Amino acid sequence: MSNNTMTKRKIANAVASKIGITQSAAFDAVKATLETLSEILAAGGHVELRGFGVFEIITQKPRVGRNPNQPDIPVDIPARKVVKFRAGNELAAKVRSLPVK
Repeated sequence: MSNNTMTKRKIANAVASKIGITQSAAFDAVKATLETLSEILAAGGHVELRGFGVFEIITQKPRVGRNPNQPDIPVDIPARKVVKFRAGNELAAKVRSLPVK
């Protein structure tokens, strides 16, 4: 894990210092928010956070893959549901302004 990786605890600490609440209250709020988002998505819902992005459930089509250890044998990959995230305009603009290394 790199130093700039944010965990729930680090996010809660940042929220606590931004709005002046206890770290415990901020952690509970962050945890409840993430649980709520998970429940909505698990029920097939759609989450739109203006300026941040959109989380949605999409169905990946079935396809044929290959096993790198046995490339001659095709592997059927069934259709499945996945979470897709699209960054909102504000977040996308901030990411585009990052320096490229």
